[in-house]
Amino acid sequence: MPLTDTVIRNTKPGANDSKMSDGGGLFLLVKTTGAKWWRFSYRYAGKQKTLSFGVYPDIGLKDARERRDEAKKLLAQGVDPGAVRKAQKSGTLERAANSFEVVAREWFEKWKGDKAISHTSKVIRRLEKDVFPWLGGVPVAELADDTPKVLEVLRRIESRGMCETAKRAKENISQVMRYAIATGRARRDPCPDLKDALQKTRRGHFASITDPIKAGELLRAMDAFTGTYTVRAALLLAPLVFVRPGELRAAKWAEINLDKGEWCYFVSKTKTDHLVPLSRQAAEILRDLQPLTGQHEHVFPGRDPKKPISNMTLNAAIKRMGYDTKEEITGHGFRAMARTLLAEKLNYPPEVIEHQLAHKVPDALGTAYNRTKYLDQRRAMMQEWADYLDRLKAGADVVQLHGKAA
Repeated sequence: MPLTDTVIRNTKPGANDSKMSDGGGLFLLVKTTGAKWWRFSYRYAGKQKTLSFGVYPDIGLKDARERRDEAKKLLAQGVDPGAVRKAQKSGTLERAANSFEVVAREWFEKWKGDKAISHTSKVIRRLEKDVFPWLGGVPVAELADDTPKVLEVLRRIESRGMCETAKRAKENISQVMRYAIATGRARRDPCPDLKDALQKTRRGHFASITDPIKAGELLRAMDAFTGTYTVRAALLLAPLVFVRPGELRAAKWAEINLDKGEWCYFVSKTKTDHLVPLSRQAAEILRDLQPLTGQHEHVFPGRDPKKPISNMTLNAAIKRMGYDTKEEITGHGFRAMARTLLAEKLNYPPEVIEHQLAHKVPDALGTAYNRTKYLDQRRAMMQEWADYLDRLKAGADVVQLHGKAA
């Protein structure tokens, strides 16, 4: 006799599991725990088999009967419904294993390597915030042929006025898709098709102060900074060494030789070793700081002494002094300050300045030579630069010290 919802609802569990038949091979298995499971019993290739249709009431009587009828149609065609179920489940698992987010995280773990944490953290945060919510569950094989879907995600970023972020997100998506191609999970990268689809971005320069009088005002404000001793030291050292902010905050005591007046470290951006001659003023700041942080790995440890200060610390300090880091000066802006004033006021040649800025300068002798090239000139330049900054801070007139003016 066919089942009814009323009969099913009123059936109570017994001391043993029991079966309630609905006909056509469909029955309800009532467990001693009270759970009620739909089962379909059938024979295929001479063997008795059972297929589960789910739990009542999640799967109602009507749905269970429809699933039974679909299974019987497959049997009539000589197809095992149980095998079809396994194939469908396998396909679902394969889709999940090859989803964009899964492949992207796999790519990220292999890609990040020895890259700076400040850079890799931005990339994964960008993917998690702006890409995964919309593309994360899409199989990379499908995304390869769905350029409009990728564009929709990038346009959503653009709509917030984040055109540069949209451009970088496109680059990251492309990197993931190229990895998917290399690992045999996609056949093409849709991103090249979007070459002219995004808004053009105008790359600006980091805010910087290159006027000597205003630079002197900034240096005096820095000298009066009342933050923590560690942050104040990093702030005062920034214009003296004019390295990238990430390189300064990640400085390690093991890289610094105060007796020789040198700081040697590896530049992850250019994949080269770099040497910073330390002026007398820079070495003095480090010697004063060493008793406080010398027992730590990093010169400028953060709240967690095993890690350096955050990548926002210098800019936050500059803001506390009343400067706008978007329009006036930023931690990266000390590089532009040095590049401009060393050339225009102290008349140092561009090649000496470029080597000290740790830019990737082509050289017939190889990149290893870049670390020490023009080293004598750079030592003299770094000391003269520090003395020049002292004069600016004191408000003294600045004169050119090279060429005819010398």
